Amino acid sequence: MTKLTHLDGSGAAHMVDVSAKADTVREAVAEGSISMSAEALTAIRSGSAQKGDVLATARIAGIMAAKKTPELIPLCHPLMLSKVSVDFTFEDGGIRVTAIVRLTGQTGVEMEAMTAVSVALLTIYDMAKAVDKGMVISGIRLLSKSGGKSGDWYA
Repeated sequence: MTKLTHLDGSGAAHMVDVSAKADTVREAVAEGSISMSAEALTAIRSGSAQKGDVLATARIAGIMAAKKTPELIPLCHPLMLSKVSVDFTFEDGGIRVTAIVRLTGQTGVEMEAMTAVSVALLTIYDMAKAVDKGMVISGIRLLSKSGGKSGDWYA
């Protein structure tokens, strides 16, 4: 069984000491989706949602969320991110959000990528809920990570 790195020898939570790790280029890609009514999807696609440009707002929210991850998830390290992108793909009945986060540093950016996706999806919900309160957020997951001692990983 793999040791849980955020627990010390007595089982207490702690922030992992990454000071001995080498700086490497690290990247994580995450995704998630939101399903919605045809009416909500049309409003978002056409830019006619009451609250304004849903996807532009969700993109900014996702980028901001990646930068704020250590304020939201207690044991995450504050990081100097070098790239955060949040992109959208229209699908039948919904929208897929994909985030890419990159840095050169001593720890990975998986949580930042998943936080970016989560907050972008929540922002879409918030901005379109007047049209469809029954939207469903699902499938938030890590697609890939690269860099660091453990190397590359793909879902």
